[in-house]
Amino acid sequence: MSNKSYDVVVVGAGNAALCAALSAQEQGASVLVLERAPEEQRGGNSAFTGGGFRMVYHGLEDIIQFVPDLTKEEIANTDFGAYSAEQFLDDLGRITEYRIDPELAEVLVHRSTDTVRWIGQKGVRFVPKYGSAAYKHEGRFKFFAQVLQAVGGGRGLVDAEFKAAEKHGIAIRYGARATSLIYGRDGIEGLRVIANREEEEIRARAVVLACGGFEANREWRARYLGSGWDLAKVRGTRYNTGDGIQMALDIGAQPYGNWTGAHACDWDLNAPEYGDREVGDGYGKHSYPFGIVLNANGVRFLDEGADIRNHTYAKYGRVILEQPGQLCWQVFDAKVAHLLRDTYRIKQVTKVTGNTIEELVGKLEGVNKPQALKTIQEFNAAVKQDVPFNPNTKDGRCTVGLPLPKLNWANTLDTPPFEAYGVTCGITFTFGGVKITPTAQVVDTEEKPIPGLYAAGELVGGIFYSNYPGGTGLMNGAVFGRVAGESAGQFATGKAD
Repeated sequence: MSNKSYDVVVVGAGNAALCAALSAQEQGASVLVLERAPEEQRGGNSAFTGGGFRMVYHGLEDIIQFVPDLTKEEIANTDFGAYSAEQFLDDLGRITEYRIDPELAEVLVHRSTDTVRWIGQKGVRFVPKYGSAAYKHEGRFKFFAQVLQAVGGGRGLVDAEFKAAEKHGIAIRYGARATSLIYGRDGIEGLRVIANREEEEIRARAVVLACGGFEANREWRARYLGSGWDLAKVRGTRYNTGDGIQMALDIGAQPYGNWTGAHACDWDLNAPEYGDREVGDGYGKHSYPFGIVLNANGVRFLDEGADIRNHTYAKYGRVILEQPGQLCWQVFDAKVAHLLRDTYRIKQVTKVTGNTIEELVGKLEGVNKPQALKTIQEFNAAVKQDVPFNPNTKDGRCTVGLPLPKLNWANTLDTPPFEAYGVTCGITFTFGGVKITPTAQVVDTEEKPIPGLYAAGELVGGIFYSNYPGGTGLMNGAVFGRVAGESAGQFATGKAD
C-alpha cells in the first residue's frame, strides 16, 4: 500500500485530463495524473484525433491571435468567416436534437475561445485546417464553423500538454489503472489503483475523472448501444473501457446523457480493430459528400449531401453498421478527386480504380454488381446539372426524382478514372456518462454534488445526443477539463466558497 497523497488526482491522460491537471496546478494544488496505458501509448483518444477545435471567433483578427505566422498569400486567398456564440449554440442544439444540457452548452460555447487561448499559452500551437475544413474553389478557400487544428494533430496536441504538465511539476504515472474510489462520510478520500499487478491506495482531497467513455468495451457496447456494435472498429485507444464511469456509478453518481448513442463514422474497411497511433485519424474517410455511397446490395442508403461533413460524419457510422456485412463503398470520379482529404492517399487504404464505371463496379468486393451499376446510372440521370457546384457551401446541386435524394454536391459519375474506397463503422466515443454541474462537479441520483469528485471529457453525459458537430470533442474536453481542474484545485486547497 502507498501512503503518498495528493491534493488532486486526475484519472486519464488525454486532452481533458491534462487540461484538468494543468488547471488544478494553477490553483496551487499538488497533482497526480494516472494513465492506464504504458507511456508509449499515452494520450487517450485525443492522440488519435485530427486535433481540430471548434470555437467562437469573430473573423481574421481572432484567427491571427492563434496563428500569428499566417502568410500574406494565405490571408489574401482565404475567407475565414466568423462563428458567433449564437451560431455555435444553434448548431449544438440542432445537431443534438435540442437535447443537450443547456447549462453545459453555455459553458462550452462561452468559454471556448478563452480556453483555446489558454492551451496556446501552455505551448499548444495551431494552424488553419486547410484541405479538411476549407476547400480551394475558384482560387479561394472558405472556412465554415471550424478553422483551427493543433500542430501535429492529436499527437502534437497531447505531446505539448504533456510537456507543459512536466514543466509545471505534475506527477504522471503510467500503467496505473484506477479501479475504485475511496468514499467517506465527507466525500472523496482517494482511490484504489492496480499497478504492476498490485493494488494500492492513493489518498487525495479531490479526484477528476477524465478517462474516456466505454467505446473500447465490446460487452458494454452491445449492452448499451445495441445489436451489432460489438463488431464496430475502435478508432482510438483500447483503454477506454468505462472504468471512470463505473467507479462513479458505484458511489451513487447519476447516469446521464445518451447511453445508446455514440460518435461513429466512415472508417477504412481493413483498419485494425483498435487505433494505430502512427496512422492516427488517417483511416477516416470523410469526403463522401462529393461522391455516392453504396452498400452490399448495390444501393445508396444515406444522403451524402444532407449537410456539411462536420455535421453528418459522426452519425453515419451507425448507419453503415446497420448495412449488410457492415460495409459500403464510396465512389468518386476524376472531377472531384482533388477534393478528397489526405486520408484517402495513405498507403493503408482499401481502394479500387477503373477506367470505366463497369470496370470499377466489377472490383467492388461484396457488392451486388448489377444493382450497383443500375444505381449509378439512375443517379447520373437524376443530377440537376444547371446548378453550379461549390464544395465550400451547401450549393443546392441536387438530384431529382430519386427515392433517396442527394441534396447538395451532386455530380454525375462520368469522368475517368473512377475510384472507390471500402469503409465500415469506426466508433470514436460514447455519449452516455455521468452528470456534472456547470463547475464540473459530479452529482448523485438526488442531484446533490458528490464532495471532491469532478469529471470532464468523454465520460460526461448530457453534451452530445445522436450526432456531433466536428471539432467539438476536443473543445469540450479542454473547456470542462479546465473547469474541473480549477474546481478540484480550489476545493482541495480550501479556496472554494
